[in-house]
Amino acid sequence: MIRYGFSIKTRYGQHVENILIMAGSQDDAERRLRQMYHHCEILECREQAVARRHDVLDVEGVIGMISASAPSAHKAGTH
Repeated sequence: MIRYGFSIKTRYGQHVENILIMAGSQDDAERRLRQMYHHCEILECREQAVARRHDVLDVEGVIGMISASAPSAHKAGTH
């Protein structure tokens, strides 16, 4: 995916900057932008490649997070 950053002028003349849209292509990002801002004028389009996340959560990692957390101050079954 690519993050596209747009600066636009709305049909009423208001400038809106830094609208970020994640999309596979610039055409797709512009289509989504025009769904939100009908008849807008695109003043600038910036693109930034976004690295895919490879965070894999495994059972050992979850157990490690649970065991590393501080013990609860309340006993189970009490109010």
